[in-house]
Parts: sequence; C-alpha cells; structure tokens
Amino acid sequence: MKSFPLGVVIVAEHASTQYGGEAFLPLSYFLGLRSRQIDAWLVVHSRTKDELQNLFPQEKERIIFIEDTGLHQLLWRMQRLLPTKVGEVTFSLVSKMFTQLIQRDVVCQLISQYEINVIHQAIPVAPRYPSLIFGLDKPVIIGPLNGNINFPPAFRASQNYLSSLVISLGRFFSEFVHQILPGKLKAQVLLVANERTRQALPKKVQGKIIKLVENAVDLSLWQPIAHKTTEAKETVKFVFMGRLVKWKGVDLLLEAFSLVRTQVIAQLQIIGDGDCKQQLEARAVRLGLANQVVFSGWLSQSQCILMLHSADILVHPSLRECGGAVVLEAMAVGLPVIVTDWGGPAEYVNSFCGFLIKPSSRKDLVGGFAQAMLKLAKDSRLRQKMGRAGQERVRRFFSREVQIDQLIKIYQWAATNSC
Repeated sequence: MKSFPLGVVIVAEHASTQYGGEAFLPLSYFLGLRSRQIDAWLVVHSRTKDELQNLFPQEKERIIFIEDTGLHQLLWRMQRLLPTKVGEVTFSLVSKMFTQLIQRDVVCQLISQYEINVIHQAIPVAPRYPSLIFGLDKPVIIGPLNGNINFPPAFRASQNYLSSLVISLGRFFSEFVHQILPGKLKAQVLLVANERTRQALPKKVQGKIIKLVENAVDLSLWQPIAHKTTEAKETVKFVFMGRLVKWKGVDLLLEAFSLVRTQVIAQLQIIGDGDCKQQLEARAVRLGLANQVVFSGWLSQSQCILMLHSADILVHPSLRECGGAVVLEAMAVGLPVIVTDWGGPAEYVNSFCGFLIKPSSRKDLVGGFAQAMLKLAKDSRLRQKMGRAGQERVRRFFSREVQIDQLIKIYQWAATNSC
C-alpha cells in the first residue's frame, strides 16, 4: 500500500476531557495523531473552548471552534419547552445539523489552505444519526459508531414509555432522513464497534465497513496500581463510576450491596451525578446503608484515577450501555470488574478478568452481583489475579496506542484508494 504523508481533519459535535462519554473520543484521536507528528486539525463547538485552550495551548492554532449563532440560541430555547427525548430528536437535532453545516464550510477552507487528504467525523457515535459531512472531494471516515442497543428483555417493561416511543420512531424514520442528509451513505469508510451497530447502519451505505473498538485507554494516565497486595483487608472497597440515571442500574447495585454488607465489612463509593442522585441517596438510607455508601458527586479525571487506585473492585450494573469506558479504565489500573452481561461491557470483559452477570431478571441480577461481590471481597488473591488479567487484556486490545495505530492504517487506506 502506498504511504501518504497524512493531513487529517477531525470533526465532532464537541470535545472535552470533562464531559465524559463520547466527548473525549475526538480529542484523544487528535492528540494521538499529534503525538505522532501527523498534521491534524480538530473542528468542534466552542462550548469547551476555554478548557481545550488552557489544557493544550501548543495546539491552539489547530483547534477550530464553531461559535453559537442566533439560530442556535433560538433552537435551544425551543428545545427546553419540550420533554427531553422529544427535544433531542427535534430542535436539538436541527441545531446539531446546523453546526455540521458550518463545520463543513470550515473543512472546505482547511482543504483549500493545507494538504488535507482525510476527513474523520468522530462523533456523534449513534449509527442512525445523520451526517452533513460529504461532498468535500476528500475521503470521509465516520465513527467508530456504537449503538443499536435495547434494554435486556427482562427489563423492557420498566422502560419509560415516551422515551421508548421516541427512540422507536427515530429508528423508523432514520432511513428517510439519511436520504436527505446522506453523509453516512456517501462516506468512504464507516467504522463500527460491533456487529449490532453494523446492523443499524443505513441500508444504502456505499463505503467500506471496518470494525474498530470505540473506547480505548490512555495507559499513560490509567496506570497500574503499584501497592496492591494479596493481604486481607479489614474493609473492602467497591466503586461505581458513571452518570446517576435510571438505566445505569445503581438502584440494583444498592440492593446487591445491602446483601453483601451483612457478610463482610465493605464500603461502596458512588462517583457521578445525575437526575437520580437524590432518589438513590434516599434509597441507600432506607436500606440502612447511610454509613457504608458514599456519594462523591462528579469528580475530575485525575480524581477518578486516584479513586480507582484506592478501590478494590469496580461494579458496573448498567442495563443499556453501548460502551462503558470506565470498565476498561478500571481494568487498566488493575481492578477486577463485575458487569452486566449486556452491551459494551460484555464485549470488554471475560471470565479471567471479571464477572459477567446475566440480566435474566431483576432478582437474578441483584443476586448475581451480590454473589460475585462477596466472592471477590473474600478472596484477595483472586482480586489480584483478575486485576493482572484485566491489565493484560487492555494492553493487548484496548490501549489508545493500538487504536491510533489502527486508525492511521485506515486513514492511509482511504487516502490511497481515493486517488
């Protein structure tokens, strides 16, 4: 394959080290390319301008920010008048498409000024989300996309009806929308994280479909714990990290922990914030866990790293998780993990580095988590063994360096096959 000196423009709705979720992905790709001395530019919304310019002043000229317009502000006000899910697929969608339209003009300007040979639209990662990044006379790569996930069958009855209806309607109309906004249909490469996402792609996709893991870990940040020993501890510390929303399953985790604490001395630290925080705090009190459960709120990335280093086991009972980067981060520092056997975490974890609990029913999920938590709490050698296995698995398959290596090969293929 002919080697090209790469010039890459990464386009994304936003990029941040603080937002969590998909917001870190475009930034990590950009920084990974720049660390290899590859010419790269990042085109994102201005909502994180201060953060990115303060953190990466050396890249100030290569990060281009899209400012809000009067139309953006009007659409935002209209969105707030509607239920959240309805607002997301109406006024919010129009606002994001308008941002992409502006980004497309910016990319055209970069192409005219520099030797650009690849455009990479990194987020949003939803496979059915439309794209306006097309017709640029350069190969466009979109993804890695990750989505098309439902609640486990045993938990679908408890799903919010309005949310379920909006999601179903959005999926139904997506094929029509892609005909009008055909970025994904025209992209040269679509990256998908898994087979279920591939199945959700528009039917008339023309480009090459390549599998590439969405989440990957920067091993220079999430470093192994050096002080862990096999000695028994008086108090075993479990940790959960994530948004406190219903589908994360923290209410189930509290029930499981209430069973665990009757047999071992343990603490559960819940890191994160969200709509369900007060409800979960009240539930912990009702279960008699006020002294054993700590709600830490939102913490910065550096604080989260320290918290994982002080913990013994990560618990992640999410019911509808496409990705689950925190699971990989915990594995990278050497923690055994307990996850729901569903969605993204089930693709990351195997029986050597953690426990996967089948979500066959609420009772089975709570009982399965409690049993796994007790097993690890009582066996420090097993914790250490699984922790080492998790580190090795991340190093081999889920490190940021491995992902950037793969991305560069894909960029080179796209640049070569567009000539």
